[in-house]
Amino acid sequence: MSLELLQAAALNLKKAVPLMLKHKIPTTPVNYALWYTYVGEQNPELNQRLDTVIAQYNTCPPVSSELLYRQYVADPVELDVREMRQNLDAMVTELSQSLKDTNLDANEFQSRIESNFEKLNRIEYEGFSVEQVLDLVRSLVKESDNIRSSTEFFTGQLQKAQTEIDALKKKLEQTEKDVLYDALTGCFNRRAFDSDFAGMLAQAPLGTCLILADIDHFKVFNDTYGHQLGDQVLRAVAKRLQESCRDGAKLYRFGGEEFVIIVPKSQLRIARQLAEAMRRGLEKLSLKDRRKDERINNISASFGVAQWQEKQTGMQLIEAADKLLYDAKRLGRNRVLPISN
Repeated sequence: MSLELLQAAALNLKKAVPLMLKHKIPTTPVNYALWYTYVGEQNPELNQRLDTVIAQYNTCPPVSSELLYRQYVADPVELDVREMRQNLDAMVTELSQSLKDTNLDANEFQSRIESNFEKLNRIEYEGFSVEQVLDLVRSLVKESDNIRSSTEFFTGQLQKAQTEIDALKKKLEQTEKDVLYDALTGCFNRRAFDSDFAGMLAQAPLGTCLILADIDHFKVFNDTYGHQLGDQVLRAVAKRLQESCRDGAKLYRFGGEEFVIIVPKSQLRIARQLAEAMRRGLEKLSLKDRRKDERINNISASFGVAQWQEKQTGMQLIEAADKLLYDAKRLGRNRVLPISN
């Protein structure tokens, strides 16, 4: 590297460090690279995006830094590998749920066959001619027995495949520590939430609000319509919640059928209004179960909203929102707590 380039690099670094300190940006390699590029003013789109994030949060949350780094600074080859692994995770998730549903159908089919055995074996005792019916009965029993054997074998194969997929998913979870998105819904995942939430409370906690949302009666969707419809509900709810996010509010899948929204630089009243808008939006959702040709209209969610208080830990803030969510469920679901004054 020439002396000129070294001097330019040193100058950019001297500009970047004070800005990082001003906005309470952790001194990580990703952040250094991102802010070094920013002060170099070689990418106006990056600068505009970063300025917008700073205006919304008074800092740059870890996940936002990572995404900006990936889009504007990182090596494309590195990104291709990450995307490939994320797509693999999505494929495994979908295949896993399909196999679970097929396994359930196979078990039900086996139960029906066993029930038919009992009926067929009663025929010869209900007034039918033994000479006319017995050969047919034996033939049907034999055929059904073959089907039952095939079903048992198929069920065993499905269970074996499910075990292998579960093992693969665990390996993916262990090796893919940098995945930020939930494979099923496409929104940010729990790891991204943990990173952003800790960063927000450490860097710019004032006015931070938390919204916890839980889909009502979600187990009923899975039990009645199967996991594929349950997954469809999760995706539709995530999309509708994402559409309602504004002014820096960010959606994450918290786990299972539960979602969390971080609302920066806000107030409890405003965050509650946002949650209420989300609740009303979910009430209008309508999905079609193609397997049963039925329309699903009764989708709703319950919400708990809390605002950060001075000296409050992140876990205490989550617990405050979670308690309100639990109360909303207990009081009848499909509501937002606390109640607006």
